[in-house]
Amino acid sequence: MATILRVTYKKSSIGYSQRQKDTVRSLGLKRLGQTVEVPDNGAMRGMIHHVQHLVAVEAVPETSGQWPVASDQFPPAPDREPATDADGRSDVTPTDH
Repeated sequence: MATILRVTYKKSSIGYSQRQKDTVRSLGLKRLGQTVEVPDNGAMRGMIHHVQHLVAVEAVPETSGQWPVASDQFPPAPDREPATDADGRSDVTPTDH
């Protein structure tokens, strides 16, 4: 079973009960066409079932390492000279105040 569901708001909730409008908002949907990703659990599936005529749902396959944060994935920062002002002073030297 997928761990994330992608829910898209497809049809307006105007003309439907306030309970269904509240359910759409609880899913995190505010505007038509908006897509949110929610955890795949019983509570979310129940809410989606309640408004299935207003939303479209697709399962997002689980991928390991979804957020690339490893330092080896980014190139090293280029070496550069320290910045200086018009008087030739470095921007990292403390000033006397």
